[in-house]
Amino acid sequence: MKKLTFILSLLIVPASVFAQDVWVEDPAHSKLGFTVTHLGIADVPGYFSDYKVNITSSKDDFSDAQVELIVQTASIETRVDQRNDHLKSADFFDVEKYPTMTFKSTGIKKLAKNSYALTGNLTLHGITKEVKVHMVYRGKVQNEMTYGALKAGIQITGTIDRSDFDLGNGFPPPMISNKVQIKADGEFTKQDS
Repeated sequence: MKKLTFILSLLIVPASVFAQDVWVEDPAHSKLGFTVTHLGIADVPGYFSDYKVNITSSKDDFSDAQVELIVQTASIETRVDQRNDHLKSADFFDVEKYPTMTFKSTGIKKLAKNSYALTGNLTLHGITKEVKVHMVYRGKVQNEMTYGALKAGIQITGTIDRSDFDLGNGFPPPMISNKVQIKADGEFTKQDS
């Protein structure tokens, strides 16, 4: 009888115990950027202006976070129109053939307080590879300017190798570095349940 009571108690655990909070990026306070090295001597930055990120987590410190990102590759911006057009061409992102780049996390490991190694599958230029990035949870605030919305700050940094994705193979280092530094700063708004 005790065993049956225990099993039944597990079945009626409140759903809130397993509830996942959903967080969506605030575009006005978020940025998805990257940097490559040109000719081995100068770092050249860029960013994507059109992307969507969702983070789900049931823990207050985001230690079980799941991250999903969809980027419109045609939104690449480097402040030079000619370079933007070249990056959109078949020499690099080939945005007509591959209009999106995606990342979906597959695991997270705590490194220190609010610091995590985030692993996931990055699909870019028609190729999917596992990548590992560093994620930092920067805290939460209640924003009275947005009717008390709860906001959370997340920063992700890391390095990918563009040659892993056959991106710009006609432009070898040191013309353009294979290593691409990624830096994403996000302010996320908790969605109502």
